Order: sequence, then structure tokens, then C-alpha cells
Amino acid sequence: MDRIRAPAVFFQRKKQKGMNSPSLSCNYEVKFKTIVIFIMQRKMGMTRRTFLMELARRKGFRVENELSDSVTHIVAENNSYLEVLDWLRGQAVSDSSRFEVLDISWFTACMEAGRPVDSETYHLMEQDRSAPLNTLESEVPSFIASNVSQYSCQRKTTLNNLNKKFTDAFEIMAENYEFKENEIFCLEFLRAASVLKFLPFPVTRMKDIQGLPCMGDRVRDVIEEIIEEGESSRAKEVLNDERYKSFKQFTSVFGVGVKTSEKWYRMGLRTLEEIKADKTLKLSKMQKAGFLYYEDLVSCVSKAEADAVTLLVKNTVCTFLPDALVTITGGFRRGKTIGHDIDFLITNPGPREDDELLHKVVDLWKKQGLLLYCDMIESTFVKEQLPSRRVDAMDNFQKCFAILKLYQPREDDSSYNTSKNFDFAEVKDWKAIRVDLVITPFEQYAYALLGWTGSRQFGRDLRRYATHEKKMILDNHALYDRRKRIFLKAGSEEEIFAHLGLDYVEPWERNA
Repeated sequence: MDRIRAPAVFFQRKKQKGMNSPSLSCNYEVKFKTIVIFIMQRKMGMTRRTFLMELARRKGFRVENELSDSVTHIVAENNSYLEVLDWLRGQAVSDSSRFEVLDISWFTACMEAGRPVDSETYHLMEQDRSAPLNTLESEVPSFIASNVSQYSCQRKTTLNNLNKKFTDAFEIMAENYEFKENEIFCLEFLRAASVLKFLPFPVTRMKDIQGLPCMGDRVRDVIEEIIEEGESSRAKEVLNDERYKSFKQFTSVFGVGVKTSEKWYRMGLRTLEEIKADKTLKLSKMQKAGFLYYEDLVSCVSKAEADAVTLLVKNTVCTFLPDALVTITGGFRRGKTIGHDIDFLITNPGPREDDELLHKVVDLWKKQGLLLYCDMIESTFVKEQLPSRRVDAMDNFQKCFAILKLYQPREDDSSYNTSKNFDFAEVKDWKAIRVDLVITPFEQYAYALLGWTGSRQFGRDLRRYATHEKKMILDNHALYDRRKRIFLKAGSEEEIFAHLGLDYVEPWERNA
């Protein structure tokens, strides 16, 4: 069966535009006379370069159309330092040391600050700046694409994403397909994003992705356009699509998923303001809380806030079960410094268990005035039950989806308050924070920890790998060997990886 291709006209490049360098009619005041910028068009495209030059001039920077003796700073995007040297050699430049050769991130930082910023940390591949002009690109150590696994559980992916321009576009495309409930196309872009996040170098040409897994035609078309034009017209079209924009707004509300968004959209509703104004809609308790605390819940949770909530959760849990093990999971365990909620896994390694622990914790927070919302889901976990074959299946442990009130630090105190000990009636001195608590039996703790740590794509691939490569079934409860017909016990994440024949991947290397 032939692959479905988008109409060819959709991927026509914008090479017809501006074949000659445009002359800028506006004259702007030059505020920073010691800096003269030249922006390389190589791998950026004329349209983006023209926009950036105009932006810099409006901000008071002097920008040259051509490379001249007056240029002090060269800005490049998606080019290594060696590639810039090679380009300079083609311009008959024998001494590159007179230029500051900088990554586009320096330029962006200058535009955000409205002034020149320190360029020290923005050099392109700073470790190679001593390379002479005759250094060949082929001397850079080669990367063997065929060694890259299709499974992210066989790749170590940190938060250092060198291909964000591509992965951001992929994630927009994937989200749009998720809103359309097209799982195949959604996963195609998510898997491609996962591969590019792993790469130890920025992709600057189509040759760089040759031999990599998960690079289908749709993915390659987006990569090619970004390399040539600096952006994806497909991703831009999605961002401007009315349906996507509505679904994006709707699903940002706590308690609203794709099904509800579809229902509201079919009713002719397009914005959150229209939802709130429609008195005929019957919102669930969770959705009402989502709208009530919307501004707080859509804002990022910082590491400091996560640490404060961790202290609160641990203190409360240990009030009732002193030996309990309370572990923060999710993005914060993977090394992220911001998130949108905070997940905790709770277990008891000792002999004493408390089936009412979560209820006691919630009741105490109610008495302390810290609980803004709570949805308790009781456990349906059955020991020795076969793991679920569904990749994204929820587990059967007891859990609580809560919204807590976190009091903000006073100006004279950098620490967060876990109880109200001061009062400004007219000032909101707290922030609503989403907190998920999961109780797991100690025997299942390692499996639950692995599942709740994520990332989502890492977990998907881990389960896929277990099924297709090892004839096993893995979920948050257990690992079952279908050949031997036995459950494989594990006291740690390392043991689970060993059962699967995989090298252990640290939590901060699972950002797939």
C-alpha cells in the first residue's frame, strides 16, 4: 500500500520570495556603536535572516548586509564552528580571530534584553575555536546512525536537547494529531522527536538524519523545510488552526480531555470565556476546580515550589506512617527544574501498612485549610494479575489527585510556608499546586517507580520493547514472562532493566 503523502503544493519551498537582498527603507538610531553584527544566511534562509536583521536594527544594533572589515560579531544558526570557518574560507577570510563567532542564542538573548549581553557562553563549539581555517569538516568524529535504536529505552536522553527547533515542531504536529485522535501519525512525530533529542549534535543537513530510525516521509519533509527556511510552515499552519487553538485552550483546564474538547467544539464553543459564559454546560467537580484555579494551575511549578510541597507531603505522611518511603517522580525526578504538577509515590517497606493512609493525609490537609480539591480513586490492584497489554494503561493503585494551597515566602524569608502563619486579607499569598499521590505495595514499588518516573515516551518504548523483543508484558505493577509463564520479581529499577536484558538508564537520562 502506498504511503499517504500530503499534496506536493503544500511542501513547495518559498524560494521565489526575495531572490535579491531587500533594501531596508527605515533608518533606526544606532545605540550600540562598538558592535557590528553580520548574520549568516547559510542554513537559515533569506526570509528569516531579513526578519532578524530588521529586528536587531529596531533594537538599536548596527547590522551589515555583507561581511566587511567593520563587522565584529558573526551570528550563525544550525552551523558548527568548523562549518563557519569553512564558509569564511570561501569568503577569502584568512584570519577568523578578529570576529566573535556566536550562536543564534546570543542574538536571541540580546533581543530579549534590548542590549548586548555577555558573549562568553555563546560561542559555537567553543572547544574547537583553535581550529585553523583549513580544518576539514570530515575530521569531526563520525556518528554511526545505524547504531541508534528505535526504542528510547536503549538510548540515554538527557535534558540537553540540541535539536529543539525540530522537536518543538514535531510536538506541535503530534499534539494536533492527538486532538484528532490519529494515534499512528501522533506517535510517528513523537518517536522522531525522541530520536532527535538523543542526538549529540544539532542536525544541520539532511545527510545528518540518514540511517536514523523513525524518520518517515512526513518527518523528513518537516526537517528539510526547517533546514532550508528556518521554520516549519506545517507547524505554523497548525498553530493558526482554529480547531487546534480551541483544543489547546480546552485541554489546558484540569479535568478536560480530548473527548470533552470535541464535544464543546461541536457545540460551537471556541474559547474558555465562551465555556465559562455558557450556563447550560454541566461541568464536573474536577473541571470546576480547573476553572476556579486556572491561572495558578497553568503556570509552571518551580523546583523550589516542588521542594516545598515534597517537605509538606513527607511530613504529613510520616505523621501517620513514620517508616513510609515518599518519592517524588515525574519530570522532577528526571532532573527538570519546572513542571505543571508534582507526582509522589508512597510505599511502606516495614511490616505495618495503613489502608487508610491517604484518607488520613487528606483529612489533615482539610483541617489545616490546605486542601482545595481532592479526587480519591480506590485501589483495584490484584496480586498476580497479568500486566495490561495496553501501552498507556493506567495502573490500579490507590491514588489521589489533589490541588493544594502553597503559601508563598515572605519578602524577608526565602523559604516556603507549609502552613498559614501570616495574614494579608487583601493579598493572595498562596498558589494552587496540582499534586498526585499514589500508594503502592512494597513488592510493586520498583515497577511503579519506573512507570511514574517517565518520560511518557520512554515508558511506551520500554513496554513495546518488552513485548516485541522479549515476549514479556510490562506495566506499573509487574513484569510477566510469557515464555516461562512466571512473574519476575524486582526490588529495584536496576533489576527490571536486567530482567529485560537492557543497560540501566538513570532517571535523568530518560527524557525521551
